[in-house]
Amino acid sequence: MSVANGSKRIRVLVVEDSPVVRELLVYILDRDPAIQVIGTAANGEEAIEAVTRAKPDVIIMDIHMPRMNGLDATRKIMETAPTPIVIVSGSSSRKEVAVTFRALEAGALAIVEKPPGIDLPDGKDAANKLVQTVKLMAEVKLVRRWPRKEAVLATPPLPAAARKPLAAEIKMVAIGASTGGPLVLQTILRGLPKNFPVPIAIVQHMASGFTEGFIEWLGQSSGFSVHPAAHGELLLPGHAYVAPDGLHMSVEAGNRIVLSSARPENGHRPSVSCLFRSVATVFGAGATGVLLSGMGKDGAKELLLMKEKGAMTIAQDRESAVVPGMPGEAIDLGAAMYVLTPDKIVEVLDDWIGGKSERR
Repeated sequence: MSVANGSKRIRVLVVEDSPVVRELLVYILDRDPAIQVIGTAANGEEAIEAVTRAKPDVIIMDIHMPRMNGLDATRKIMETAPTPIVIVSGSSSRKEVAVTFRALEAGALAIVEKPPGIDLPDGKDAANKLVQTVKLMAEVKLVRRWPRKEAVLATPPLPAAARKPLAAEIKMVAIGASTGGPLVLQTILRGLPKNFPVPIAIVQHMASGFTEGFIEWLGQSSGFSVHPAAHGELLLPGHAYVAPDGLHMSVEAGNRIVLSSARPENGHRPSVSCLFRSVATVFGAGATGVLLSGMGKDGAKELLLMKEKGAMTIAQDRESAVVPGMPGEAIDLGAAMYVLTPDKIVEVLDDWIGGKSERR
């Protein structure tokens, strides 16, 4: 089937054990003219069989199901018939959300909130996010693992002395990410030494209720010290601080965190722009900014501001980003001094800042 303009509709398989929720998901997706639900499954075993038979463009996957859960089904599908998988979770339990994030390690591309209904404001927002994510994931032609390749310079090479600052000059690393970011953040934190000599501040766009579970998963899976940011907290070396649900995170003189409920920026609160702007102001050339996978342009102009203030700036390369919007915007603006794969981001951060610190 085709939509009015003749383009092919996105063929979606819905995997959900609850008949009521399954019907809701089918209704939400099918009412969009660009999407066609081509089948449903009530457990992981049915999902594997349906993927082989129907060959969907995108799979919507629940985690907690009988016979075979969504985590095991995701692993099996990625081994046998790689397909973009979106995990839909209705749990706000920190531990259950942390388990859900393991699906990203198994090959899923994104995690979104399970819509509670479409008559409530939150339900409408969750339904819109689900549809938007399905459309984004349908554009991922291959279920990618970033290629290991040499760094790509976005600007002419700098003199060697300027390209690598003294470790003592860098006081702060700020990272922004959205869809596709969690697994890259895991790669970065896992690859850095335990005694990394500066603090790391992270803004990751996330559905409300997921952040605490994300932080638990990120800390456990990376081995790095990861915490929810607290207002007035002192930023310490070797620790990563994640902006909490619904609050902007910025930094102030004295290396302290500021949380704010000011209006959203670029449609987000927390926003990467807010963090990067404050880091540019407070730390100037003593900072490093990193912009990872995500839709839109949050943080791109502010990464340019960081660069103009003398900071070292990095954008994830388009080829490895699940959604290249945010880093791509920064690259187009000339904001990124380096355009790197996740593995190379680790190498550069450790080279610039970690020095010869003891590796884990």
